[in-house]
Amino acid sequence: MTTVRDVLAILEDWYPPHQADEWDRVGMICGDPDEPVERILLAVDPVQAVADQAVAEDADLLIVHHPLFLRGTSSVAASDPKGRVVHDLIRSGCALYAAHTNADAPAGGVSESLALALGLQNIVPLEADPFEPLDKVVVFVPAEVAEKVRNAMAEKGAGRIGNYDMATFSSVGEGRFRPLEGARPVIGQVGQLEVVDEVRIETTVRRSLRDAVITAMKNAHPYEVPAFDVIELIAQPDETRGSGRIGQLAEPMTLQAFAEKVNKALPDTAHGVRVAGDPNQMVSTVALCGGAGDFLLGRAKAVGADVYLTSDLRHHPASESRESGGPALIDVAHWAAEWTWLPVLQQRLVSALGGRDANVVVHISEIVTDPWTFRL
Repeated sequence: MTTVRDVLAILEDWYPPHQADEWDRVGMICGDPDEPVERILLAVDPVQAVADQAVAEDADLLIVHHPLFLRGTSSVAASDPKGRVVHDLIRSGCALYAAHTNADAPAGGVSESLALALGLQNIVPLEADPFEPLDKVVVFVPAEVAEKVRNAMAEKGAGRIGNYDMATFSSVGEGRFRPLEGARPVIGQVGQLEVVDEVRIETTVRRSLRDAVITAMKNAHPYEVPAFDVIELIAQPDETRGSGRIGQLAEPMTLQAFAEKVNKALPDTAHGVRVAGDPNQMVSTVALCGGAGDFLLGRAKAVGADVYLTSDLRHHPASESRESGGPALIDVAHWAAEWTWLPVLQQRLVSALGGRDANVVVHISEIVTDPWTFRL
């Protein structure tokens, strides 16, 4: 039996909540994590129409992109629209979960899904996030206890690299020291120079785990004063996650043709597709950001994108970007851009939960929850 907790464990492995922006409110909003799941509904917005669909389809879990209570609340009374959503879902036995900014940057996230929907190739983050800072810890230990010290450090997270753990490098040498008055040497005597066969152990560790690893090393080390070094490493860019995406079209096309391609790839909205630029300009390199992305206008220009696609572009940033030689701009509906994540999420969940023959069904809501309903 698959439970809500099982599904959330999968989601949070792909989109870790701690990677959400500090202001964001992601995670489980209501429901019982130990309840079984047979039907999952995916949507962008937790509005009443979507909640009604979840109830009508007897969904056990509603996964959305936008949080229900982004600015916090002191009440979930049913007299409030957001409170009504909570009441209806709980009464129906449907849990509600939101993955927002933590789902924007990773592989398989919102911006990458938008790039895939547009058929881009060689997709990489427009502005790559740095890997979590790493340190190198080097310790010198008598050969006969090297394995004990190595294992103690590994148990606290040292040597974890990608899909590997316990990664270390060792070299053999001589340790020389002379205990002075007041020392309590494990090896040797006060006042006498000692030469000991030692092993140099090198390993990397996430900076957040450094103190725990060093403490474990000291506790396992036989020396009164272990010799060790800590070297802070330069953070490297993570090419699998970051803000926005940039990629190449399979073949160059005019801006007019690309805008039409965008219009066909995204769900219909009253907003439509707005374009700033020469319709006959040739487009090959495309930068984009799912959701509101005018904070990346400068980055799109710096990397030489021919066109930058995002949502909620404001007048002044857009005008200033064009005046300063920035790329052509395409502005699409916020909801439509982020909706492209749902088919990717559906495919990933179906695969992770056992494939098409599994007992968990994953549906996508096609209700248009973009707030704009018509234009003149």
